[in-house]
Amino acid sequence: MDVIKVENLTKKFDDFAAVDHISFDVAEGEIFAFLGPNGAGKSTTIKMLTTLLAPSEGSIELNGYNPINDSNAVRRSIGIIFQDPSLDDELTAFENMEFHGVLYGIPKKVRRERIKQLMEFVELWDRKNSLVKEFSGGMKRRLEIARGLLHHPKVLFLDEPTLGLDPQTRNHMWSYLQELNKAKRTTVFFTTHYMEEADRVAKRIAIIDHGKIIASGSSAELKAQTKTESLEDAFLALTGKVIREEEGSNLDRMRMFRKARGK
Repeated sequence: MDVIKVENLTKKFDDFAAVDHISFDVAEGEIFAFLGPNGAGKSTTIKMLTTLLAPSEGSIELNGYNPINDSNAVRRSIGIIFQDPSLDDELTAFENMEFHGVLYGIPKKVRRERIKQLMEFVELWDRKNSLVKEFSGGMKRRLEIARGLLHHPKVLFLDEPTLGLDPQTRNHMWSYLQELNKAKRTTVFFTTHYMEEADRVAKRIAIIDHGKIIASGSSAELKAQTKTESLEDAFLALTGKVIREEEGSNLDRMRMFRKARGK
């Protein structure tokens, strides 16, 4: 059963297609990697999947719901861990969890049980009363994962979740997520620039470049397709070795160019 179905999904900014008629599906309980260079369309796609951006064309079905017509149902179905920290540093770890649970309308008794269970799962229960501003980057990431799982989402979106983390913390974080995926069949949809992560944990991988999906399959299939020995080499063979700008930077430059031309 597919928990995400995408058909001909497109997002245009004026006449520029940031995402250009892409189609893919993600099975329930799958760990799915969505890879691409900077500016390829990853973040734009995630924003459409998570109701933050309306598509220009195409269709999305997430857990049986349409993000445009059933946005609240989709939001209840997903958890999101953004690339940039989204915790309130002036609150304690427990207060961050509690606030999230209240926003999602989780009854108090159930909420408190889940908070304890999840904070123990990410090994932070003993720091529940500590202010988040006292936490290391890895501790904050683990708390964000616990918070994102509090309402039992069907799909967990992770946008560069391990950026800036040391190898030990990255390894522990993926151990948590793989254990969760196995125990609860939570679908994990993630982006990363660490190819070894995708190689190690993803069942399937889609690679997007210039707004189009240029390859998909297992890591082994992508290596075979490109006649390479590592996923990083396969990725470079498919996307090239030219350094890219961030997605937002490309759009900003294009808008400034059009403005200068009087468009």
